[in-house]
Amino acid sequence: MPKGAQTQAVSSLLAYIPFVHPINFFQDWWWVLLLPLSFGIAVIYKAMRVEKLSRYWRQVAVLTVQIVLGMIGLALALMVLVQWVIPLLPVDNGN
Repeated sequence: MPKGAQTQAVSSLLAYIPFVHPINFFQDWWWVLLLPLSFGIAVIYKAMRVEKLSRYWRQVAVLTVQIVLGMIGLALALMVLVQWVIPLLPVDNGN
């Protein structure tokens, strides 16, 4: 790596402040992270709530699917609200 590029890379890492300047690496395909995140939530939640371990992985799979479908449903409902309902609301022009 050339010296100038290395200096620029180090200075950009030193200037990184989490939560103030987030890394936009997953900005275009953030939805890919929905499946591992919902699976992790389901594994932890069901580990504390399941009564019999014989049904553990089935219940984890069901909860994962429920979380993903719930997020898709919320996204569709928000899309309908923003695209069709809000434009129909009356606007006060201040006259």
